[in-house]
Amino acid sequence: MKMKSLLLTLLVAMSVTACSTVEKVVYRIDVPQGNYLEQDKIAQLKVGMTPEQVEYLLGTPMLRNIFETHRWDYVFIKREGYKAAEKYNLFVYFDANGLVSKIDDVGANSK
Repeated sequence: MKMKSLLLTLLVAMSVTACSTVEKVVYRIDVPQGNYLEQDKIAQLKVGMTPEQVEYLLGTPMLRNIFETHRWDYVFIKREGYKAAEKYNLFVYFDANGLVSKIDDVGANSK
């Protein structure tokens, strides 16, 4: 009798842990990573600005590519709980004089 109740308890415990709803009972924190950029700051970014002005406005870039020294990458990844991660990209290109020549706001992509 004890063996049957033990097996039944084990079976119920295993079946409950296999449910996908149990996963959402566990709290997952929001994980922001990278450069959080506000839209009004991006709107102030203009062609012809110096690197110092860009860094003052947006902060230090997430990546300064050693192979493409004329481009700064601002990347922000936001993962909220069980939602899919969203990735925001902003690329700032500089010309030979060191001034902003192009701004590429890729926006949000779901991963």
